[in-house]
Amino acid sequence: MKILSVDDSAIIRRIIRGTVDVLGYEFLEACNGQEALDILNKEKVDLVILDWNMPVLDGFSTLIRIRENPDFKDIPVIMVTTEAEKTNIIRAIQAGAQHYFTKPFSQEDLMLRIMECVAA
Repeated sequence: MKILSVDDSAIIRRIIRGTVDVLGYEFLEACNGQEALDILNKEKVDLVILDWNMPVLDGFSTLIRIRENPDFKDIPVIMVTTEAEKTNIIRAIQAGAQHYFTKPFSQEDLMLRIMECVAA
């Protein structure tokens, strides 16, 4: 199982890596949406954990591109972001995010969301 964390914050990626390591899954990381799409084109990824606010290509645009690509459209996506505006949460869920939760988050919350996505 490969999990891709996409966040421009190295600290957040490190926190997510810790959770993924506890679960025993393989961890991949990208610092923006374009880098994530490049990784998706090279690797089989089972889950994407995606920030909203990033340079180059933001998380919402990345989510849309993932859902539009027949090769990626079924990959579960969890949005983990500081973006707490209700309309953006609704937009992300309608665009195909399986879960959406805001930073800061607990390792337990993230672990639960990951386990829900991989069990589905």
